[in-house]
Amino acid sequence: MKISVITVCFNAAEHIDETLRSVVMQDHGPVEHIVIDGGSTDGTQERIGRYREVIAHIVSEPDKGVYDAMNKGLQLATGEVIAFVNAGDMIAHRSCLSEMAAEFAKGDADAIYGDAYMVDPKDIRTVKRFWKGGVYKREAFRSGWMPPHLGTYIRKEVYDRFGHFRDDLRVSADYELMFRFMYKHRIRVRYVPNVLVRFRLGGVSNRSLAHVWRANVEVYKAWGMNGESVSPLIVLAKPLRKLAQYFRAR
Repeated sequence: MKISVITVCFNAAEHIDETLRSVVMQDHGPVEHIVIDGGSTDGTQERIGRYREVIAHIVSEPDKGVYDAMNKGLQLATGEVIAFVNAGDMIAHRSCLSEMAAEFAKGDADAIYGDAYMVDPKDIRTVKRFWKGGVYKREAFRSGWMPPHLGTYIRKEVYDRFGHFRDDLRVSADYELMFRFMYKHRIRVRYVPNVLVRFRLGGVSNRSLAHVWRANVEVYKAWGMNGESVSPLIVLAKPLRKLAQYFRAR
């Protein structure tokens, strides 16, 4: 089973090697690694170039943001299953892709997610939050739940059928996509109790209080965009879930 791994980056020279190595070290084959760079000027492109022989596609050009870059990767992907591991983040261990291929081979899921370690931006070994995906319950979306996007593997046919990331959402297009696939279209979803990714805190939805607030407002808007209704209190429920993740990491 071919798995496409998409990495998006911009001016990430400090950490891009860790990310690329975590893909190269996988014991699964074939892997189609796609790297979408937003036109970096800090040496990121040169570092990516060192891995050119093992990267299927390298695109380096300006984009309209992280979700536009992710969509570029999706347009290039040809694997049966697609995963994202962005600059500065790492696939958790070298057997992740082979284990996920075996899970998909069972034929009972369109998307499979696991758990995630959210780590210190300066030291990927220091776990700050533990994001436990938990057994899938569709109605959990109503209380602000979503699976870890970077710990979720989805069949390409799902993207082909139900679309890519919305670029009119600035910070929560990943939530909207998961919600659209899982809640609205009721794809088959399964949880595996394994840590699949380590990603650094400080992503697009967590950079400041303003970003956090905007992210939660966009979560609420995502329901209306998909013809569904939910209590406005969801904008408070999601931050409370994040707070609980800090206690799990202790």
